[in-house]
Amino acid sequence: MKLKPFYIFVSLFVVGAILVFASSPKISGYSSLENEVIREAKSDDSYNKVMDVLTHQRCMNCHPSDHIPKQGDTSHPHYFGMARGEDDHGFKATSCNTCHQSENNLNSGVPGAPHWALAPASMAWEGLTRAQIAERLLDKSMNGNRSHQELIEHMTEDDLVLWAWEPGVDADGEPRTIPPVSKEEFKKAVEIWFANGAIIPSK
Repeated sequence: MKLKPFYIFVSLFVVGAILVFASSPKISGYSSLENEVIREAKSDDSYNKVMDVLTHQRCMNCHPSDHIPKQGDTSHPHYFGMARGEDDHGFKATSCNTCHQSENNLNSGVPGAPHWALAPASMAWEGLTRAQIAERLLDKSMNGNRSHQELIEHMTEDDLVLWAWEPGVDADGEPRTIPPVSKEEFKKAVEIWFANGAIIPSK
């Protein structure tokens, strides 16, 4: 008896699906299908944690869309008319490093960290959606030609990035707010997100 084309197609699809699931790395104690669901859930959860940090004021203030650095939880324009200037470090008379040193000044409230500067204009995030920020982050033509591994290192090891969790106090001596995700959670989320292919869930 000859099989109809429809049944042949279904049979081939089932066999293909079995081979795909069988070749996928497994999480102990779960079926292949459950493993796929778990991986997707972890990837989405990690993506959301990463975005919760990148969209927090501590990060967004240094990723402006108008070349004007922002300040505080209200993200108001930097006092004294500061602007991007030369090489993302302001202008000669008002260079970022005139006030911002390699560490926080707890007396004046001026924040500081190594190589303090605005993010490059190509990495402007202000006004973008979470998905658009992720797209720009992953685009090598806009992220400083960084590979996934270099992005992981930048986001989990760079002192200026990690300053977000040690932002010191403001001019009134009040502690600055920190991202809603802990530093260790963020680092782990970055690694998991990239390990799962740096997928943007909305795409």
